[in-house]
Amino acid sequence: MPTGKVKWYDADKGFGFLSKDDGGDVYVRASALPDGVDTLRSGARVEFGIVEGRRGDQALQVRLLEPMPSLARARRKSAEEMSIIVEDTIRLLDGMGGTFRHDRHPDARTTKRAAALLRALADELDV
Repeated sequence: MPTGKVKWYDADKGFGFLSKDDGGDVYVRASALPDGVDTLRSGARVEFGIVEGRRGDQALQVRLLEPMPSLARARRKSAEEMSIIVEDTIRLLDGMGGTFRHDRHPDARTTKRAAALLRALADELDV
């Protein structure tokens, strides 16, 4: 199977071009991308099948040889920062637990802050 690099890809238009390692360009459509991949980054290494189209070579079944870098992982907080956030979250939830143990619900302001904090923490952990 031929290999190459992504020359350019426009996710809005749903197509782009790959540069083959042995020379030449290959047209690639969004339908040739792997499941769960909706864009290709310039310079990414790929493997693909080729079919002759009306206007030249077209890529089929593109496979990424290198995983796409995660932007979320690049912006990830340090372990020290995360330990502080987790400890503060535990303290907040312990306080809310005490309120529930006294057969009361926390006030709306506290619950909204807790919900926002938990959503942000979940986003940090899900990278």
